[in-house]
Amino acid sequence: MSLSIRPGEPADLLPLTRLWHECKRAAYPYLPLERARALDEDRAFFAERLLPLELWVAEDESGPVAFLALEDDCVDRLYVRVDRWRSGAGSALLEHAKAVRPEGFYLFTHQQNASARAFYEAHGLEVVSFGISPPPESAPDVRYRWRPATPSNKGPSRA
Repeated sequence: MSLSIRPGEPADLLPLTRLWHECKRAAYPYLPLERARALDEDRAFFAERLLPLELWVAEDESGPVAFLALEDDCVDRLYVRVDRWRSGAGSALLEHAKAVRPEGFYLFTHQQNASARAFYEAHGLEVVSFGISPPPESAPDVRYRWRPATPSNKGPSRA
């Protein structure tokens, strides 16, 4: 299947909300508040908070399979449809984030989200700090940063 990345648009509200809702239920067994949210609650939050952000959608012939929401130099959200985990869609969107934020970016994930942490670390993001997410979650989180390689950290030059 061929994957393409395009800007998000208002018509994506329902399919992306469903994707996000299902992902949260599958990925966050340690966050009962997130798992308990109704689809209508998530749709209202998505419409108000995420749709206005810089939104990118990865899609194939089946429709949207992942999305990336950027706010300034922050990756606010990166979610992949549950049946497409480990398919390359998340990697494609993270590489897209690097392309559209060439100066670097940061993001947060939960300390308990081992698969997300392994994913970010495998893609060159570095742990910056550990903390607690804001209420209502108030769960242990980790801040990651990606910075582009500079000549001083690329290794020896072959001039």
